[in-house]
Amino acid sequence: MTLSPTHLRLLPWSNDGKPALLSTDGTATALSLLADRIEEQQIETATVVLDLSRALLGSETPATADEYHFVTQRLAECLTDVLTICESRGQRIPPYKDDE
Repeated sequence: MTLSPTHLRLLPWSNDGKPALLSTDGTATALSLLADRIEEQQIETATVVLDLSRALLGSETPATADEYHFVTQRLAECLTDVLTICESRGQRIPPYKDDE
């Protein structure tokens, strides 16, 4: 018996800037588990970058323009990754059922 896909999962990487999608029936496949691990790593990276940027911004010694530029770039990259994860996970939340 072949299971038919029930939805498309947005993956945490892109193909030449285009979204990468996985047609899935919700089972744990090698590709979906890889995507889960990458999402975990992206969230961990975002946490580290946020902590480091807070330390830079809270330092008594002012940062240089290059340091601000660097941390801003890293924060934008991490925010992009985390928003992609949120979008992907939001698409996988089943809709509310009507009480009617």
